[in-house]
Amino acid sequence: MTASDSGRGAILRAARKAFARQPYAAVTLRDIAAEAGVSASLIVKHFGSKEGLFDTVADFTGAADALLAVPNAGLGRHLVLTLVRYRREQGSDLLVRVVFAAGSGDERALLRERFREQVTDRVATRLAGPDAGLRAELVIAHLLGLGAVMAVDREGLAATVDPERIADHYAPGLQALIDG
Repeated sequence: MTASDSGRGAILRAARKAFARQPYAAVTLRDIAAEAGVSASLIVKHFGSKEGLFDTVADFTGAADALLAVPNAGLGRHLVLTLVRYRREQGSDLLVRVVFAAGSGDERALLRERFREQVTDRVATRLAGPDAGLRAELVIAHLLGLGAVMAVDREGLAATVDPERIADHYAPGLQALIDG
């Protein structure tokens, strides 16, 4: 990883936190830069503007691509392993930032809408049989729950046990929802 890549990652982590905790209008590039340990000009270099940075933060396409990268037959296990490994390797979660979009405001509504389109609806299109939309929402709810537990209790078993062992316990429930 280059210094530029680590700066970009720090910016994204700081921006996710800022946009989750404050209304869009209250977030400044200067505050994000201070949190990330970079200059505001580096943010502009990478993202162009606050709007460009928000668009990147509100984009779940990469997360959905990583989570849905295998056929349905092994999807439950893959979802768990991808989520757990990403958190451990990146120090952040693929999905849990959407939980902070529960408040009011246009930017939070946009975040929720993009999440639904880019993640939940994509899962639903993969599912066959009755209640595909409901089952997709429940799959996502399970993943958000797992991500939240790992984020809240960073020393707990879900955050420290071997990912394969977590998948052994957690994936069958997801796979049952996937299979219908």
